[in-house]
Amino acid sequence: MSAVLADMPETVAPATTKAIAPSRGQRPWTFYVLAMLFAFYVLALYGPMFCIYVLSFQDIRGGLVFPMKGHSLHWFVDLFTQVRTGDVKGSFDRSIKLAVIVTIITVVVSFLAGLGFRKRFRGDTIVFYMMIGSLVAPGLVLGLGTGLLFQALGLNASWYTSALGAQLSWTLPFGVLVMFAVMSRFNHVWEEAAYDLGASRWQSIRLVMIPVLAPGLVAVALFGFTLSYDEFARSLQTAGSLNTLPLEIWSMTLNVTSPSLYALGTVTTVVSFVVIGASLGSIVLIQKKRSSSAKG
Repeated sequence: MSAVLADMPETVAPATTKAIAPSRGQRPWTFYVLAMLFAFYVLALYGPMFCIYVLSFQDIRGGLVFPMKGHSLHWFVDLFTQVRTGDVKGSFDRSIKLAVIVTIITVVVSFLAGLGFRKRFRGDTIVFYMMIGSLVAPGLVLGLGTGLLFQALGLNASWYTSALGAQLSWTLPFGVLVMFAVMSRFNHVWEEAAYDLGASRWQSIRLVMIPVLAPGLVAVALFGFTLSYDEFARSLQTAGSLNTLPLEIWSMTLNVTSPSLYALGTVTTVVSFVVIGASLGSIVLIQKKRSSSAKG
């Protein structure tokens, strides 16, 4: 065998090496095509947003198009003068309150649904599809139906009744699906160990399940808040006489011809990023706390 290997041409090894490891600095043409497509995607996604952010920092002479005219925070201050731009402050307050209520209900109901579906029961498939069925219904049609239902019952539509129910039909299915995925990774041995140590059902939930599932609960809360805060279609026919922030932005597009609309878009984007950052930061802190506890 050694004699056969010695008689083999020396060019075999370099050829094999070249086939396995191509020379450095050379990329296939598909890499550049995909890189160009990705660049166009990023430009189309963030370009309009960047233009709005830039134009919102004009002075009092500013308009809705380029070129910019000065630099100031005038239009951010102008947002809170109800005479010129509408009830921005009130709509923002209502949207935050509604999003918080929707978030709390979504987290609680999703967690209870996760507990209820841990074991099979008769009719569980029907109940599951009934919970997520509203995802396939058009939001505008569902909001219209909710408004008509309240009208038929003789109830006044408002942001804290009919709009709350319409938005829950959108956030609860997402929350339930996320919680089911989180529950599927929960190790039931921890819960059984708590029972062996004398813990009650409530103590095992409060001291074992909730701390372990905390990152998943934060994710459900993030879904609930962001979906409610930006919801337009399901709020259009259910918010009543007082607008939420998306409805106020829509009404401003009809009668406001100043960069105040851009300033409002900038403010709402900042609020969304703050909420997302706080949620991700809380998940990171929970993970660090767990790792430090495990090391200790």
